[in-house]
Amino acid sequence: MKIEKLSNNIDAKKYLKELGVDGGGVEILASKMQHYLISIKDLHVGGANILKQDALSVGADLAVPRGTVIATTKYVDCILVATKRQVQILSKKESAQPFGLKELAHKLKDILEVKKPQYIEIMGVINANDDSFYSRSRFQGLRAIEVIEQMIEDGADIIDIGGVSSRPNAAKVSVKDELLRVKPIIDAVQKEKLYEKARFSIDSYESKIISYALESGFNIVNDITGLANDEVCKLCADYGATAVIMHMQGSPQTMQDNPKYDRVLSDVYSFLQERTLKAESFGIKDIILDIGIGFGKSVDDNLFLLKHLEHFLTLGRPLLVGASRKSMIDKISSSQADERLAGTLALHLEAIRNGASMLRVHDVKEHQQAIKVYEALSKR
Repeated sequence: MKIEKLSNNIDAKKYLKELGVDGGGVEILASKMQHYLISIKDLHVGGANILKQDALSVGADLAVPRGTVIATTKYVDCILVATKRQVQILSKKESAQPFGLKELAHKLKDILEVKKPQYIEIMGVINANDDSFYSRSRFQGLRAIEVIEQMIEDGADIIDIGGVSSRPNAAKVSVKDELLRVKPIIDAVQKEKLYEKARFSIDSYESKIISYALESGFNIVNDITGLANDEVCKLCADYGATAVIMHMQGSPQTMQDNPKYDRVLSDVYSFLQERTLKAESFGIKDIILDIGIGFGKSVDDNLFLLKHLEHFLTLGRPLLVGASRKSMIDKISSSQADERLAGTLALHLEAIRNGASMLRVHDVKEHQQAIKVYEALSKR
């Protein structure tokens, strides 16, 4: 007899089929092999006691604070520990219960419907300015076109072009100057028809810049203000462009001045949910969400958001993560921007593991290799 401890991160159905489990049994057993930890905040204590008993009755459990059973406080935070199968049962059981459990039941169903992406897209970064935090991402004119072509050859699905730095305390730039920076690259992309080889994204929140890019074959708008400007919403809708909605607290000039949240996960989620509804109201169909790593967040905030990124999949939109060579890596392990590739790969692979389907990167070739190795491991 040989006994082997298997990883929890396996393709359960694949293993069960290889064992020769009956078709119907594969689905049932696979649902028992997938575990969920679900944090529930501010649940009425009556609901907590009902959920605790229901969870125990199906073999799951609910972690609650001491004193919950005697209702020492009106609302409590708790953590549901359950398999996929148990969550399925509880989502039905709680749908008829009081104390907010009906709302919880709907959320459990949303969680069950979440599917992680099958394909990871790489967005290569081109900065048409001279003050972005990573000097090796700065390119202008024909040099930018050479780098774009190399990125596409290295595996970039999307090229993101911007003319204004969004690093902390970056200088403000006029719309006229921004256009002067990006126009030569946009024109060259159009002339060479590079949009036939990859998708192109304009990193801007100025309607004049966005309009020019969309007229020139670009089909993604990467807006760090999260579609704050209605004119940008109208442009995305009129051109059928994909809108990247990013969360940022404050502005690039103020965002790192002691950023604070009540609950960073919930606060960022609420913002993205609200802006998604706004985008939909304008008729924007293709939406990508970005939690905004480094945009008004502490290192702990960034790490927490990445660790629990899967939570945002319940919004039903693809997730983009851009942690490439950011200063949070320096704060974890002292390094300069040109020494942060290893830290970047660690953060981005964690993002993929937790549901990201797009990575915004400076180093396309290295990410392409890392993703291929990651995908090979995931199939084992």
